[in-house]
Amino acid sequence: MLILALDTSTLQGSVALGQGDAVLGESTLSISATHSETVLPAIDRLLKQAGRSASDLEAVVVGSGPGSFTGVRIAAALARGLCFPGGTPLFAYSSLAAIAMDSDPDPDEAVCALLDARRDQVYAAGYRIGSGLEELFAPVAGSLDEILSGLDPKAWTFTGVLPEPLRETIRRSGARLLPPDRGRPRASALLRLVRSAPEAGRVKDPARWEPGYVRASSAERRVGDA
Repeated sequence: MLILALDTSTLQGSVALGQGDAVLGESTLSISATHSETVLPAIDRLLKQAGRSASDLEAVVVGSGPGSFTGVRIAAALARGLCFPGGTPLFAYSSLAAIAMDSDPDPDEAVCALLDARRDQVYAAGYRIGSGLEELFAPVAGSLDEILSGLDPKAWTFTGVLPEPLRETIRRSGARLLPPDRGRPRASALLRLVRSAPEAGRVKDPARWEPGYVRASSAERRVGDA
C-alpha cells in the first residue's frame, strides 16, 4: 500500500511516502515559510522521486493535532482533499501519538508526549506502544506543573517539542527526559502508526472528519469572551 503521511502541527513539519515497511522518502518542511507554501511542493517532490503520482496513493495519514492551529488546519484540509474525490482511505493520529512513536519506546514503557502550547501551557498525552497503540490518557492542555503533579515522574518517560526552560522543569522532577531529537511528530512516525495500529487511526467519514485541537484557538477565545 502506497501511503502519504503529513504532519504540520509544529513549525518543523514533515511529509513522507511509505510502502509496506519501507519509507520511500521523507522531507522536513522549511520553517522559514508557512506550511501552506511548502507542503504541496514537498509532496510533489517525494512522488516524483518515487516515480509515482497522487493518483497512485492508496491511503493518506495525517497528524490531527494538537499543535499550531494554522498548521493543523492546513494538513487536515489537504488530507481531506486528497482522499475525498476518489475515496482514498484516510488515517489520523494525534500528533502526540506520533511523538510517542518517534521516541522509539520499549513495549512496556509509559510515554508522556508533550508539545509547547504557549500561554504557559503544554499539550500532553500518555501512550504505551507495543504491538499496537494504547492510550494511557487522552490529549489535554494544562500547565506543565499540573501535568507533572498528576503523574509519578519515575514511572514515565517524557519526550516532545518543548523550550529549554520547560525541559529543565522536567529534569528537576527526577523524570527521564529524552533528547530533543528523539520525539517529534514526524511523518515517518505516522507511517509506523498505520502499520502497527491501523484501526486506531482509521477515519470512517473523511468528508466530516475534524482534527483534534484540544483547546479553542485565540480567535475563538476572543469571540467567547466578547
